[in-house]
Amino acid sequence: MKTLFSRRSALLRLAGAVAGVLTVSVARTAKAAVQKLFVSTSAPNDYDPTKHKWLMCIDTTKCIGCGLCAEACKRENGVPEGPYYRTWIERYIIPKPEPGSDQTRGEPLVDSPNGGMHGFPEPPLPKDQIELSFFAPKLCNLCENPPCVQVCPTYCIGCAFCVQACPYGVRFLNPVTHTAEKCTLCYHRITRGLKPACVEICPAEARIFGDLKNLSADDPIQKFYENNRVQVLKPHLGTKPRVLYAGLDKGVS
Repeated sequence: MKTLFSRRSALLRLAGAVAGVLTVSVARTAKAAVQKLFVSTSAPNDYDPTKHKWLMCIDTTKCIGCGLCAEACKRENGVPEGPYYRTWIERYIIPKPEPGSDQTRGEPLVDSPNGGMHGFPEPPLPKDQIELSFFAPKLCNLCENPPCVQVCPTYCIGCAFCVQACPYGVRFLNPVTHTAEKCTLCYHRITRGLKPACVEICPAEARIFGDLKNLSADDPIQKFYENNRVQVLKPHLGTKPRVLYAGLDKGVS
């Protein structure tokens, strides 16, 4: 238990550093207080997956693009260095329409340098040319009708069929194990009653995590549903994602 208590102390220091001030610079400074003290073993033997239905909610209006979630995920799950991510942050910049255009706004500019782990540079457009700018965290959409599963021929042989089939681009082949990877919601943590690393470390509380089969009256998931216009990515595909968004702009795909 010493590891967990030490980590809680680190997170308390982080919370104190960022409380009330949601800026990228402060979040990056506070990150120094966070140590790699996460649980890293498999699920307990008495865990029953049929009694749970996990859900992730993301409020894009709260995300500050600090990248702490992406970095915590890499450390927690041993994701290889380089362009491999189980979760990442995209920045969307919506330009104002060209003068004389009949459009209400320009085409979105999207970037995600290093998965957003180290924040973002200055926008490529002058501020007076920007209609809207925001951040959108991405991860496995936990589909109830997953295309990736449908194309898998057997146990993982590194064929990458699932990588190609995923309409959200969230799978990759691990260059070390040569097998497919994606977000697992930190399965080794949630089976012990802990939150995914990305949820626990987010200073803006932009990520909300819960269990649909075990909701309480004041559950954060319930409040998220009640207080927001809830959307999913690419609803026309019929994949039935269990990653829900609030404040999602139509330019996000």
